[in-house]
Amino acid sequence: MISNINYWDLDAVADSIIRGRKLTDDNLRELLSLTEEEDIQKLNYVARKVRDHFFGNRVFLYSFVYFSTHCKNNCAFCYYNRCNDIQRYRLDMDEIRSIARAVKNETIHMVDLTMGEDPYFHNEPEKFVDVVKAVKEETGLPIMISPGVMDDTTLTKLHENGANFLALYQETHDKDLYRKLRVGQSFDERNHARQFAKNIGYCVEDGILTGVGNDIESTIVSLRGMENGQPDMVRVMTFVPQEGTPLEEVDQESSLSELKIISVLRLMFPDKLIPASLDLEGIDGMVHRLNAGANVVTSIISADSSLEGVVNYDRELEERDRDSKSVIKRLRSMGMEPASQAEFNSIIEKRRTKPARIPVVA
Repeated sequence: MISNINYWDLDAVADSIIRGRKLTDDNLRELLSLTEEEDIQKLNYVARKVRDHFFGNRVFLYSFVYFSTHCKNNCAFCYYNRCNDIQRYRLDMDEIRSIARAVKNETIHMVDLTMGEDPYFHNEPEKFVDVVKAVKEETGLPIMISPGVMDDTTLTKLHENGANFLALYQETHDKDLYRKLRVGQSFDERNHARQFAKNIGYCVEDGILTGVGNDIESTIVSLRGMENGQPDMVRVMTFVPQEGTPLEEVDQESSLSELKIISVLRLMFPDKLIPASLDLEGIDGMVHRLNAGANVVTSIISADSSLEGVVNYDRELEERDRDSKSVIKRLRSMGMEPASQAEFNSIIEKRRTKPARIPVVA
């Protein structure tokens, strides 16, 4: 599909995707197996051509407020799993409002409210509803929620009170691998929450990890699983071993696999949102991910923020270099520009007025 094609024929491959070509499993195997730098560059080129057809040089930006690092789960890969003896925090409402006011000035399109599955909020979900309402009031921006699995009633109430986007990553759609990563958690329950949310008008994001024992066949299962859920945003992130977790001794792989998967995602989801997270390798890593076909920059924080992220490559750095001004400067050096708020809002509005109808697993 890529390896034996001359550069001047790659545009035809991109055009076929734009016209609706679907990748076969054999196509996916070929692309995920690429090892030669020239072939990977060809794949990246096709992904960028497809992205640029749908989005031009426009990039979406969003910030996060990681307002609680408490969690009831014991995920093998996560620094914040309940068994890890670490210092944790839970922001109060005044702190959340203050941070929301700060990120409002960061030239972003959306605020992501992120937490572990904190019993404080999960046992009394009205408290989380109050957080969503407060941040909506302070910013006037679309709100993404990343709370873990919540029941249908709570998801409905959150949506009615301002939540527009649900981020709920399966991490893998390979059920055997899922059991090893999300220890003791229901695969179907997690899938159900995302499907239910989409059906009532949320935009939804699914995501997978790479470098956690997944091989090419496992990755294909995950790609097809995401495809079946018809998400509005799809992501892949390289696993970074975290101190104090069951997987802390795992050798970290390079980001090469992630970059290939980003390009493959662009070919499978040509007109969808695909993030480049600052949480892994900062602005330099953002550039590589955008060059692979991403069109969203996530994990933007204000220059003086000390909030946690998921990976926090920069936890110990005095200058975190993840503010929107720094991001936009680099984007413009690449010939890219932040999209308008109206462009992002149109994505939210399309989902609100045309809810999906995906069969929901009970």
